[in-house]
Amino acid sequence: MATRDKIYFASDFHLGAHLHSKTCEREARIVSWLDSIKTNAAELYLMGDVFDFWFEYATVVPKGYVRFLGKLAELADMGVKITFFKGNHDMWMFGYLKDELGAAVIDNELIIERGGKTFYLHHGDGLGPGDSKYKFLKRIFRSRLCQWLFARLHPNLGIGIAQRWSAHSRIGSGGQETFLGEDNEWLVVYVKEILKKQHSDYFIFGHRHLPLDINLPNGSRYINLGEWINFSTYAVFDGKTLELKEWLK
Repeated sequence: MATRDKIYFASDFHLGAHLHSKTCEREARIVSWLDSIKTNAAELYLMGDVFDFWFEYATVVPKGYVRFLGKLAELADMGVKITFFKGNHDMWMFGYLKDELGAAVIDNELIIERGGKTFYLHHGDGLGPGDSKYKFLKRIFRSRLCQWLFARLHPNLGIGIAQRWSAHSRIGSGGQETFLGEDNEWLVVYVKEILKKQHSDYFIFGHRHLPLDINLPNGSRYINLGEWINFSTYAVFDGKTLELKEWLK
């Protein structure tokens, strides 16, 4: 029997983005990756924008993704610890995933220590310089009043509005990201400011939609997990080293 000693990190599946057929193909690819790690994974961190939109009504969640959720349930039943981060597309997670999967749901950053290494984890939205418009919207969307008001809408209307909104996002409109240079990558700038105050060995984010592995001062590394529409990338920690990899099957 394989030893459960690996920690996996992935982000930005954006399930629900683009045509249904494209989502089904992407879901099948994700499920095949999850199936490949189920025997050696100790922990799985899904770091935001797993769904292109997610809102939990009292008795309703968005339909679809049953194979993905079923595979997560299988991993959870096998003892894999699952942690979800709220992204900018699926920030309205409440108790459903905790109740069904025993998953932890993280609002903002999480700092963990594994194998003598410190990990700073965050989806990545609303950090660093600039993007003041989104930072303002994020405060509104995460407010209890906004959530309460949205919950008053019938799911057909509320989810329909959200899906049309998502269609105009970076990932929904089909755009691909390019590297801006270390001095202009806002999450790298943010991490360097954090390092002036506290050390972490690894800073792992999603949101940027571009797989990146950048060496930082004092032996730290910045890892961006990319996304699963163009790249299918993830990171794995084996207790000693962290590696950014691509799922090619």
